Amino acid sequence: MHLHIPLSSINHKFEQIAGRKDRIIVYNKADLADDSVQQPIIDAFKQYRNQHVIFTNANMDKNVKKIIDFAADKHKQDPSRYPFISVMVVGMPNVGKSSLINSMRRIGVRKGKAAKTGALPGVTRSVAVTSIKVLEDPPVYLVDTPGVMIPHLPDPESSLKVALTGGIRDHLSDEVVMADYLLWRLNNFGNFGYVENFKLSGPTDDINFLLPVISKRIGALQKYGEYDLKTAATFFIKQYRNGKYGKYTLDDITVDSLNNYFVNENNPDKQVLLSKNQEKKLLWNKKREKRLERWKRQGY
Repeated sequence: MHLHIPLSSINHKFEQIAGRKDRIIVYNKADLADDSVQQPIIDAFKQYRNQHVIFTNANMDKNVKKIIDFAADKHKQDPSRYPFISVMVVGMPNVGKSSLINSMRRIGVRKGKAAKTGALPGVTRSVAVTSIKVLEDPPVYLVDTPGVMIPHLPDPESSLKVALTGGIRDHLSDEVVMADYLLWRLNNFGNFGYVENFKLSGPTDDINFLLPVISKRIGALQKYGEYDLKTAATFFIKQYRNGKYGKYTLDDITVDSLNNYFVNENNPDKQVLLSKNQEKKLLWNKKREKRLERWKRQGY
């Protein structure tokens, strides 16, 4: 999962499918996120799910060996039951799954890239046909998978968070709206790294002021010298993704917010937000049930 959005990147469908299978929660790109959120997340997953959490930076191989050791320990616990370990790597698009696999392979068997990577979501388009060995003794294999998007994002803000981290291709979102939201978040949490980055005299909450400044600075001009605001917005977002404004997490991570999240997650009576298609299907099924009941009463 992505440490910029540690809660928004959780896919509850995975929880239902995986059931009680052994899992380890990996938050990648930890080098770009606020360090202070790590311990509360570890404590919350331990308390509410009894799951182990590791924070990694696949580009620097940070903590990656811990994942290999976690898998190898399963073999050591019962070698006859687990003669080899096979691990499927699943998660949202663009959270660094393939980079993580390559890092594990580099550390475990000292070999080069085995999984294709890229800056855009959707580079991995199918489940790997063959497993990728990342450890010789005991044998540990990984299976790379395409990024699986969360089935339904509950609100526009969650959609913006996912888009800002690259989980949704930029051209499918409004880059200027994304940049405006990002500017608001940065200002709201006192993160003014963009001020120094773009040589501003001070913070601003006006995206219509900031984007022309960026456009001029990077030379993003259209015909007749008009500012290319879309390109400027894309650049502003890209700088954030590359950590140019400092370490930052888009989700609000506090002990209270984590407790509230996991308590509601386990509450069967909570209201479930549905997509438009899901709402239509639910309504159609209710109407169908009423028709069947009416026909039964009429003797059909």
